[in-house]
Amino acid sequence: MRPAPGKTRGLGHLLAAAGHAGAGLRRLLAEPAFRHEILFSAALLAALALAGASGRALLLQGVLLLALAATEALNTAIELIVDRLSPDWSLFARDAKDLGSLAVLCLVLANLAFAGAVVVGLV
Repeated sequence: MRPAPGKTRGLGHLLAAAGHAGAGLRRLLAEPAFRHEILFSAALLAALALAGASGRALLLQGVLLLALAATEALNTAIELIVDRLSPDWSLFARDAKDLGSLAVLCLVLANLAFAGAVVVGLV
């Protein structure tokens, strides 16, 4: 096992964090579910723009879509950890994965609800 790298501070820390985020994004892009969510996001934003949504509504929708991406990243992390800790079927593994999936579904529904509210003029 390799020793942990030393802590960085200041600009070095910021650059290291950006590198880790980039690596996380590359890993997330390997997930079919995330790629589907990218298509969903693009289609939703395009539909809202075509429907004449305000810049404010598009910005808020974008924030909700970023929350969806973050939740998908956390769900993927849960799945990776669970698969490592419990390679065989277990109740704990099923429950952890189901809860992560529920979190993603809740944000998909929140995105759809907000977009619907924008289209019908509630927002």
